[in-house]
Amino acid sequence: MLSRQFVRENPEVVREALDNKGVDVDLDRILDVDEEWRELKQRGDDLRHERNEVSSTIGELKAAGKEEAAEEAIERSQDLKAELQAIEERADELEAELEASLLELPQIPQESVPVGADESENVERRREGFDDRRDLPADVEPHYDIGEELQILDFERGAKVAGGGFYVAKGDGARLEHALIQFMLDVHREQGYEDVFPPIPVNSASMRGTGQLPKFTEDAYRVEGTNEEAYDDDDLWLLPTAEVPVTNLHRDEILLGEDLPLKYQAYTPNFRQEAGEHGTETRGIVRVHQFNKVEMVNFVRPEESDERFEGLVDEAEEVLRRLELPYRILEMCTGDLGFTQAKKYDIEVWAPADDMDEGPEQGGRWLEVSSVSNFEDFQARRAGIRYREEHHESAEYLHTLNGSGLAVPRIVVAILEYYQNDDGTVTVPEALRPYMGGTEVIEGGDAVGESKLGGE
Repeated sequence: MLSRQFVRENPEVVREALDNKGVDVDLDRILDVDEEWRELKQRGDDLRHERNEVSSTIGELKAAGKEEAAEEAIERSQDLKAELQAIEERADELEAELEASLLELPQIPQESVPVGADESENVERRREGFDDRRDLPADVEPHYDIGEELQILDFERGAKVAGGGFYVAKGDGARLEHALIQFMLDVHREQGYEDVFPPIPVNSASMRGTGQLPKFTEDAYRVEGTNEEAYDDDDLWLLPTAEVPVTNLHRDEILLGEDLPLKYQAYTPNFRQEAGEHGTETRGIVRVHQFNKVEMVNFVRPEESDERFEGLVDEAEEVLRRLELPYRILEMCTGDLGFTQAKKYDIEVWAPADDMDEGPEQGGRWLEVSSVSNFEDFQARRAGIRYREEHHESAEYLHTLNGSGLAVPRIVVAILEYYQNDDGTVTVPEALRPYMGGTEVIEGGDAVGESKLGGE
């Protein structure tokens, strides 16, 4: 969140960020509440000072035999107490409103972020892996078709057991997901990451700390009650990303300079109510309600966060380089930057089957597999995460960053389409073969039950 002082002293900067990010918040109301709150706090301080002075004279007046003056002082003290109580109650009301309103203000984009209204104005920074791409079949089948033909993806049974937006990976499809998860974890361990295996449910305080609440309540899976009902700090939600529990590991803590940078990685299933639109964009496992992901979370000194951001991008890219999948780096413009980010790059892998209007000239489409974000101190302020270099120094807010390393289902999509062969099989990327018992080609499995009879 933004500090009160920053909002108070930089209203035009905040107003510009609201416009550029397309966030509708009544900033004038926030400034008015802050001004009234400060005036009340000052008035309260004056009243307490006067009351203390009056109270100190009561005994002196009684000792001097000035009973009438003493009674007047007592009455004045009582009047001051009542007035002070009313002021404090009003100040508390304004304080609560101000804190809630500050949670609605988005992060300020860095100056280097391109200004744009929406995703159409994002900036492509570079492409990798296209110069030596493999030969593909004349007609590449979409992952949802070849996945069902090979009996490694089952959408009908996923919907049966959990509802729309869920799928079952089975046989080599399940092995492929497991292989990708372990492969990614191994790659990031090489990069100095420490493993974390966090709880799947997270409380409201954790969701608020990373910015999911109150902004994105409708997208979350609440454990009890409806998303429209009021929630307490201890109410539970299914995590939408491991960013939430891992960042909140150090909520309301003070770290030491010698601890930094901290680099954590975590594999988790993730849960989001992705409504989306029906059609090619969301068919299959591109946009689902539950998906596996390896997340990288960094805690760094403020002066190191820009450099660490570039390093984090490279660490996420390494997974794609080793899988030899073509991809591109896309910088988000202000209108597509996101509520909590100061700067963000998306890493998009190439899936060659379904042609999209905004796809590459080689055909197919781009699939976002990682968003690498620098939040600066935005999350740290919400979650109360600070550090100090020495015990005797004052603590300050650190910077947090994260990036997916990577979203597993969309990598499965890219592999099933990019590594597809003319005979309908799929070649396993060389880097994954040790994780799949040496399997080099996914040839598929057999149907189960009467479904194997087809039309008979």
